[in-house]
Amino acid sequence: MRKYFLAAFLFCACNGVPIPKPKGYFRIDLPRHEYRLFSQPGYPYSFEYPVYANIVRDSSYFDEQPDNPYWINVDFPSFQGRIYLSYINIGTHALYKVKGSGGAYHDSLGVNTLDKLVGDAFNLTNRHVEKASSIDQYPVAPFPGTAGFIFEVGGNAATRYQFFVTDSAHHFLRGALYFYTTPNEDSLRPVNQFLSEDMKHMIATLQWKRP
Repeated sequence: MRKYFLAAFLFCACNGVPIPKPKGYFRIDLPRHEYRLFSQPGYPYSFEYPVYANIVRDSSYFDEQPDNPYWINVDFPSFQGRIYLSYINIGTHALYKVKGSGGAYHDSLGVNTLDKLVGDAFNLTNRHVEKASSIDQYPVAPFPGTAGFIFEVGGNAATRYQFFVTDSAHHFLRGALYFYTTPNEDSLRPVNQFLSEDMKHMIATLQWKRP
């Protein structure tokens, strides 16, 4: 009798309803946080960036020189990520695309005022609101006379972190972290958290140079 009971038990156990395992992701080996100084002659700013990153000139205009020579990118080849850094001198003139009454856009010469630059930074972050589950903002003040905000975008948005810092008189620097992969909040979480520390270190070590 015991043999029949044991056989029946094993049969039921082997033919039970399978339970799916939770979805997993490949383990990512993260390096130690180590930094070096970016302080190129002629650039109006300096900061420390990771030793596992590369500084490259912005080539958004089909590999031609961009309008602003101080726009650079901090590339993370191991993580397929990049922090885009755009610098603007407050009070200078720039061409803006303005939508006309007929719906067509035309160039218009405008002034890079502080209010406009701050408004643009908030608007660029809010463009991700459709994919974002949340957008939080945190004030930063790396040193007296300079302040700004870090934006943390939740959900499967194309960017997780953005920021801007300014001295309100001459300098305005904006940054945005992007990855060259399909946005997935769960799989990118370890790398996002890791690179967010690097981004915060860049902000904390930022120094302006004479305009």
